[in-house]
Amino acid sequence: MSDHKNINISDYNYFLPQERIAKFPLETRDASKLVICKNGKVWQSDFVKIDEYLPENTFLVFNETKVIQARMIFRKSTGASIEVFILEAVEPVSEIQSAFQQTSGVVWKCFVGNSKRWKSGVLEKEFAHNGKNCKINIERIERSGNSSLVKFIWHPEDITFSEIIEKAGLVPLPPYLNREAVNSDKERYQTVYAKNEGSVAAPTAGLHFTDNVFKKLKNKNISFEKINLHVGAGTFKPVIAEKISGHIMHFEKISIDISLIKKLLKNIDGNIIPVGTTSVRTLESLYWYGVKLIVDKQNEKTLFIEQWDPYNKKYDIDLPAKEVLNYLIEFMEKNNLAEISGSTQLMIVPGYKYRIIKGMITNFHQPQSTLLLLVAAFIGNDWKKVYNYALENDFRFLSYGDSCLFL
Repeated sequence: MSDHKNINISDYNYFLPQERIAKFPLETRDASKLVICKNGKVWQSDFVKIDEYLPENTFLVFNETKVIQARMIFRKSTGASIEVFILEAVEPVSEIQSAFQQTSGVVWKCFVGNSKRWKSGVLEKEFAHNGKNCKINIERIERSGNSSLVKFIWHPEDITFSEIIEKAGLVPLPPYLNREAVNSDKERYQTVYAKNEGSVAAPTAGLHFTDNVFKKLKNKNISFEKINLHVGAGTFKPVIAEKISGHIMHFEKISIDISLIKKLLKNIDGNIIPVGTTSVRTLESLYWYGVKLIVDKQNEKTLFIEQWDPYNKKYDIDLPAKEVLNYLIEFMEKNNLAEISGSTQLMIVPGYKYRIIKGMITNFHQPQSTLLLLVAAFIGNDWKKVYNYALENDFRFLSYGDSCLFL
C-alpha cells in the first residue's frame, strides 16, 4: 500500500451545483431516493424498499449518537454577535456523558465565531426553562490555535449542561446548507434512534430510517445492532492539501459494547453492513485496535487508532477478522471490560482493504472530501459512475439528501 499517501485529492472531485444540495429534508424520511451499486451495476429505487436489496444474512450496524444543540449565540453590548460552538468537555470532567450532567461551572473547548470582537469580558444570555427565566454567562479563559477554552456559569445552578444547551443552543447545521436552523431541524437533523448525546453533526445515512423501514427489516429477519461514535466538527474539515499525505484527519470518540463484538463475530461470515461512514470507521477501527493489541503485546484498555496505523507495515499483517474479534473478546473478558472506548483518527483511502464490512449505506458526500475517499476505497472508480448517475437523475445531495447502498 505504498502509494496511499500520494493520492491526489483532485482525482476525487466532481461538479456539484448548489441547487443539487438538499437545503431541507423531504417531508417523509423514507421517501428519499436510493441508488444501488453492486458489481459495477448502478440503478435506483426508493429508500423505503431498501429491505428488498439487502442480501441474506445481513447484519446492520447503526450509530446511535445524538446531535447536541452545539451552537450558542451571544450579543455584546455593542450589538456584535459572538457564536460559540462547543466541541469537547474539559472541566470538571472530560467524559462526554458525565460532562452533560454537570451543573453550573464547566469548561469546554469551543470554536468562537467573530472572535476578534470578543477580546475579553463576560458575555451573557437569557433564556426560559420550565417557565423560569434563566441566565448563562461565558468567559474565554484561554486561546489555543483556532479554538478557545470557555467557562460557562449559569443560574439556577442546579440545571444540567445538557438542559442548558437544549434550551439556549441551536442545531449545528452543516456550513454548506448556508441557512439558519429552524424548529423542524431539531427533530429532522436527528435519527429516530438517537440516544447518546455528543455529536455536533448527524450520522446522516441514518436520517432515512423510520419505524416502517425497521418493521420491514424485521419481517425479512435482518438483524441489527447499535454502536456509538460522536461525530466531531472535523467531519466538515476540507482537504486543502494537494496530496492526501498533507491532510490531518480529525479524532472522534467511540464506544463499543462487548455484546456487539460477539454479534460481529457471529455474523463475520455473513454481510455486516454499517449505516453511515461513522459506523464504517468504528467497525474498522475496532479491527485495528485488536491487531495493535496482538502485535504490540500490550494491555491497553483504551482504544486509540492513529490516521495511518492500517498502512503501517508493522500492523498490516492481514490477520483474519474472526481471529482478531476472538482475541478482543478474550481480552475484554480477562480484563472485566463491558465496553471498549477511546478515539479514532482512522483515515480510509483507496487502497485500503476493508476487514469487517461487506457493504455500506451512506449519503452523497462533498467533492474532494475524506468521506468520498472512504466510499472510493470500497467501490473503486465506480464512485464516478454512481455520482454521475445521481446527478443525471435528479438525486438530492449531502446531509438532507438521498441515499446509497453499496454492495
